[in-house]
Amino acid sequence: MIKGEQTKAAILEAATDIASKEGLGGLSIGTLAKKLGLSKSGLFAHFGSKDALLMAVTEAASQRFVAVVIRPAFQEPAGRPRLERLFENWLDWSESREFPGGCPIMAATLELDDRPGPLRDYLLSQQRKWLGTIGQAAEIAIDMGHLADSFDSEQFAFEFNAIGFGYHFSNRFLREPHARHQARTAFQSLLAKSSNAAKPQAPDQSNIPCEKETERDDHRNACGPAPQQ
Repeated sequence: MIKGEQTKAAILEAATDIASKEGLGGLSIGTLAKKLGLSKSGLFAHFGSKDALLMAVTEAASQRFVAVVIRPAFQEPAGRPRLERLFENWLDWSESREFPGGCPIMAATLELDDRPGPLRDYLLSQQRKWLGTIGQAAEIAIDMGHLADSFDSEQFAFEFNAIGFGYHFSNRFLREPHARHQARTAFQSLLAKSSNAAKPQAPDQSNIPCEKETERDDHRNACGPAPQQ
């Protein structure tokens, strides 16, 4: 890596650290330059403007999320194992020491929810892709019989995402010591209600003539504990 690329990488790392703790609005060129021992003009030489820097920070965080959360999960067997790994990876991401102030993407979604512009547009597209990724994994699980074919994959993605945001709030803001356990319990409940539940088995009536046995569901699926963008 040449010196210019190393400097740019260092700027992005420091900027992401600040954005994680103070939000994108708290990321000033002056503070960043002082932290890195650079001049403001030196920073502008790499990014051109503060808006370009903010976009670069958001893009870098999004790319890191894909590398840490999504790609490893899609190396798991398709179906329920992949969904479980995707969820656990997301919890790990939220707790990562890589971002001392918590996930910068989650912080940005709250900060930019009513501020139109290119940065919000980019973040919106990434969040829609994230929901689409969850929905895709759920649809595969439905096709494999791990989830009930009557269950809506979009609804699954909504609830999956809501649990993750709830965990972030409980863990980062409330400092709830049992936040991860509560998130896993909520996720297990989501899997349970969306799984192919076994139909009740009829009692043994073999000694009663002309009585048909109750049909058993071939897709019985017990929900165990979860194993973790």
